Formats: sequence, structure tokens, C-alpha cells
Amino acid sequence: MGKYSTPFKKLGICYIESKEGVDYMCNNTDGKCIAEILTVICILQQNANCADSCLDTCDRGFLGCNVTSLSCNTRPVMIYTCGGGNTPLAMPISKNPNEQTTSNVFRVEKIDDNCATFRVLATNPDGDEAATIPYVATNSFFTLNLGCCCALRCLNDTVVECI
Repeated sequence: MGKYSTPFKKLGICYIESKEGVDYMCNNTDGKCIAEILTVICILQQNANCADSCLDTCDRGFLGCNVTSLSCNTRPVMIYTCGGGNTPLAMPISKNPNEQTTSNVFRVEKIDDNCATFRVLATNPDGDEAATIPYVATNSFFTLNLGCCCALRCLNDTVVECI
């Protein structure tokens, strides 16, 4: 194995080289692995419906349903960038430059080759609804070069209103 602690680690559908003491996922310089998973999520969200359960992975072929029997329309994700270490990317929930509130939960809206556009999701401020609808849509969007993305964490499928 030489200078590598583990020559390759299998992550989803791609292999990424691992060097000891280095964030191994940052060797994903082209972002294709994550782009493929986000493309699946984007298509599922566009065609949201409930299906039988299966493996609970980011690229499973359906969006789940919650206990209120509402059809899920979003697979929220958290993104980790190569320079961010173990801290997920956080973006403002408002376009207002004076608003300092951020969120690290996003909904993929569009994939264009190696770039993805995300909508920032905010925690639902209505405590009564938060158990069944944990996030609300914002009008804050950003585009990310997926070559900068080293990890993707999928959260439970959910309903986001006004999408």
C-alpha cells in the first residue's frame, strides 16, 4: 500500500483515493460521483411519489412518505466542501445582506454538468408543524461547482411546501 493507508475507499458509485492525514474525499476533483447522485435526487424530486421502502441511501430510487401520509417532495442534503473539514457548508437563508441567519440544509434544484443549483431550506419556525414538516423553502439559491464538494449527507425525505 506504500504511502496510502487504504488505497481506495468505495463511496456509493465511485472510488476515491485515500492518503493518510488528508481528507480522502477531497481527491474527488471532478465531482462526477456527487453529480450522479444529485442528478438522481433531482429527478426523484421532480417526479415525487411514494413507494415501498428499500435501502436508505442517497441514491435510492424513490422518495419516502412521512407519517402524515403526505407525499414527500424533497430529499434534503447537507454538503461538505474540501476546505471545510467536518463542518457542513452553510448559506444565508435570505438575500438580504443584513440577515445573518444561515442554514446547512439544502434542496437540489438543478444539475448542469458539474454544477448544481441548490435552494436553502430553513428550519420550520412553526413548532406545531415542525415534527411533520421540518423545513420551509426560502428564496435563497446558490450554485456550487461539484468539484469542490467532497461529501454529501442525505437527510430524511420530507415535504417542503411552496416548491
